[in-house]
Amino acid sequence: MWDDLLERLPEIWVLMGAGIVFAVPFTIYKVNQKLHKLGDPPWKKRDNQP
Repeated sequence: MWDDLLERLPEIWVLMGAGIVFAVPFTIYKVNQKLHKLGDPPWKKRDNQP
């Protein structure tokens, strides 16, 4: 039973690649949000921004 289950799972490299594909853009997005929050001039900020 375990052999059948393990045969259906993708290799570890595929799982690591999928994690990197998610982590890199998400990290860049979060860093970009922080930079905008810290560096945008007051006239460019919205009033209702969280």
